[in-house]
Amino acid sequence: MNQNFSRRDFLKIAGAGLGAFTSFAFNPYKPTRYPLELPQFPAGDKLGRVAVTPNYYSTELKPSPNKDAPAIRNLNQDEVVPWNRVVIGTDAYYGFSRSWVDTGEGYVYAPHLQPVHNQLNTPITAMPEGKQGFWAEVTVPYVDLQIQNSPISPGIKYILSLSQMPRLYYSQIAWIDQVGSDGNGKVLYRYNESPGHGYGYGDTFLAEAEAFRPLTVEEVAPINPDVDPATKRIEVDVTDQRQYLSCFEGDQEVYFCKISSGYNGGQGTFSTPVGQQAVSWKIFSVHMAANTSSDSGYDTMGVSWPTFFNTSAGAAIHAAFWHNDFGTPRSHGCINALPEDAKWIFRWTAPAVTFDQPEIRMEWPNVGTVVDVVKTSAG
Repeated sequence: MNQNFSRRDFLKIAGAGLGAFTSFAFNPYKPTRYPLELPQFPAGDKLGRVAVTPNYYSTELKPSPNKDAPAIRNLNQDEVVPWNRVVIGTDAYYGFSRSWVDTGEGYVYAPHLQPVHNQLNTPITAMPEGKQGFWAEVTVPYVDLQIQNSPISPGIKYILSLSQMPRLYYSQIAWIDQVGSDGNGKVLYRYNESPGHGYGYGDTFLAEAEAFRPLTVEEVAPINPDVDPATKRIEVDVTDQRQYLSCFEGDQEVYFCKISSGYNGGQGTFSTPVGQQAVSWKIFSVHMAANTSSDSGYDTMGVSWPTFFNTSAGAAIHAAFWHNDFGTPRSHGCINALPEDAKWIFRWTAPAVTFDQPEIRMEWPNVGTVVDVVKTSAG
């Protein structure tokens, strides 16, 4: 995510965790008790969540896919709308994309909408036998969190200072270490941001269990494990108007996707490190934070499927839920990808991460899949 987020930063976070809990505590840290209830999201097989913050962009509902058309109304951050189809508009709104989403009520600029589903799950009512917890993916547009400790993360402190609730969003992955009930039959999970599971600051939260789907052994199994790992390589073109990633086995391209690399301009310069590098750290989910005291900083928990190829620069290929502008540079130095693309790359690259070993670190020269990042003149 950020090229200045070094391994030292991760180790600093790793030393800031809380001790183990011995009971399922239900009293939130804040004096006001917020209800843990999932919203009634719009009906539809596919939905869109307004992902961009109004501090940077306004998200408008338009009568036509035209940036100059008068707005029907402004959409709020995290508002969820039907996603009927994608159409091509007249001009790019921001960046390079001309894609708009037809909501039935009007059109919304597609890069501002995270594509989501609303899939409820049957909760697990007891921890798996012999396990300390399990990894789970958010399968609803968003789920509110109720903090259970005095907040540690700068990002969580800021959210609470605004009297808002922390949230996890569709496709984020969380470590669940306790299962309980609210006393009315509603099953709740405890999401633990402990340093040992996702390298978080140590905050713990309660959330409605129906929002989470436990990961399975099959879905994290390595892809094409019989292929010689030495023949696998990734090529990433971070040229502004290309923004492509390709996976090769020998000379055969086996996967291709659009990405968003480091953004340069405006309030900051966040270049993705170029050159031949290699995968050196993989973990199902990680808390990414850097420069939290500045306007250009960030603090994001539950970033899923990170495949680090330059730990000294804190650079990884990972899922992004905070925009849908793939094909346009807009990261803090990492390679943003759609969650399904980041997951495929995570499973395909060496070293293989398994259900029993959800994290692997490697040191040079014993590293994994080659990641060759190039930037050329646009053509």
